[in-house]
Amino acid sequence: VALSDMDDDMILRYFLKAKLPDGLVDDFLTFMDVVKSPIAIRSSSLLEDSHYQPFAGIYNTYMIPYLDDKYEMLRMLSDSIKGVYASVYFKDSKAYMQATSNVIDQEKMAVILQEVVGTQYGDKYYPSMSGVARSLNYYPIGNEKPEEGTVNLALGLGKYIVDGGMTLRFSPYHPNQVLQTSELDIALKETQTRFYALDLKNAGQDFSIDDGFNLLKCHVKEAESDGSLQYIASTFDPYDQVIRDGLYPGGRKVITFANILQHDVFPLARILRLVLKYGEMEMRRPVEIEFAANMDHDSRSGAFYLLQIRPIVDCKEVIDEDLSAIPDEETLFRSENSLGNGIMNDVYDVVYVKTDNYSASNNQFIAYEIEKLNKQFLAEGRNYVLVGPGRWGSSDTWLGIPVKWPHISAAKVIIEAGLTNYRVDPSQGTHFFQNLTSFGVGYFTINAFINEGVYDQEFLNIQPAVTETKFLRHVRFANPLVIKMDGRKKQGVVLKPLL
Repeated sequence: VALSDMDDDMILRYFLKAKLPDGLVDDFLTFMDVVKSPIAIRSSSLLEDSHYQPFAGIYNTYMIPYLDDKYEMLRMLSDSIKGVYASVYFKDSKAYMQATSNVIDQEKMAVILQEVVGTQYGDKYYPSMSGVARSLNYYPIGNEKPEEGTVNLALGLGKYIVDGGMTLRFSPYHPNQVLQTSELDIALKETQTRFYALDLKNAGQDFSIDDGFNLLKCHVKEAESDGSLQYIASTFDPYDQVIRDGLYPGGRKVITFANILQHDVFPLARILRLVLKYGEMEMRRPVEIEFAANMDHDSRSGAFYLLQIRPIVDCKEVIDEDLSAIPDEETLFRSENSLGNGIMNDVYDVVYVKTDNYSASNNQFIAYEIEKLNKQFLAEGRNYVLVGPGRWGSSDTWLGIPVKWPHISAAKVIIEAGLTNYRVDPSQGTHFFQNLTSFGVGYFTINAFINEGVYDQEFLNIQPAVTETKFLRHVRFANPLVIKMDGRKKQGVVLKPLL
């Protein structure tokens, strides 16, 4: 059954019918006598701990509440263990095995029982904060360095982060510089509004292939009434149009972690610096760490919990090649000041602003043309490299082309190319930058006129255009452009395709 093409639900049903060894029952009952909190049931497998391939987050992790009825809890615990094993044989896992050239027979797995970090609030259970810290930051801003790492922090259970929710991003070496809270409108738009909590009323009768079946997706307002926002939130004052650190009556609560990051009520940034430093030292490679922390509001103290550490081995992310050794004549674009990391080889198109007779007074019209083209790319499910002078996304049309993110959302690499008479210092507008980092888009700054990088526009000009307007040219190649970005050295290249 496990190796068949049955759908996931059926496979799970078969696994749930199976029986665990009798000897485990006594062990579980002993375990429950000691552990009086909800339990997370998760996998620890051979492939997940591999240093050479990404295999995180493929299998299910279930959480169950603590129940006074030991035998009911035993049933939930047994179902969850079987569910974790079953998830190895779900469609997505099999497809992933195939994609990474692994064979299920090679996989070996243990199941870990972990106490869930958190506090009970009525029928909900969740931690003050959870996060993922990485020892490499491919989008450093201001005076941050790539090797100082980056952290994504959220209120509630970590599933919110894994599912790509709106989290607070900061560097543990610069906890005062938080991009999302640097401007009022961004703080209101780009901070967390929902969080996950464990539903303590759900006794697992509707056990499912979705490991979040018993999690509640709550609004931040609920955390406010739970009283769990004390050191985590700030308050928006609509009269003075400012955000004040701390909780005040009235006004919307914004999840800024200001008291922790700026006022050091809890030394989170210092702990993370140590954890990342020693984690990387021991594993001898960049690491990713999952953690949670709980604040005790009565005693003004807190506890930090390490949940998991693994090497960063996302194949997109490891670049062993020296990009500066690639000859200029093989590159279409080269930047010594690029953001982003990885290798892409599924882009065939370049859209560029024509530089003959270019005038910044036309920037608004250029933005409209790009928006139209972008819609076509989205409809076709294709991506492109976008090139133009000045700052992309600037609201000042004299500084650059005033596109908003939805107008260029299909671009995989965005290039700022300077002109002899039109040089603007590169700047990542805050919203714009937030989206670059969220979607993993490359950002190159090139000024070929003063020998900063390479932009072979002549090569593009002699290619036939798919569309050509007054201001833009769109070129499509038969073979893909290979894009390589080394986030540590801030180098990026787009190689000329085979013609």
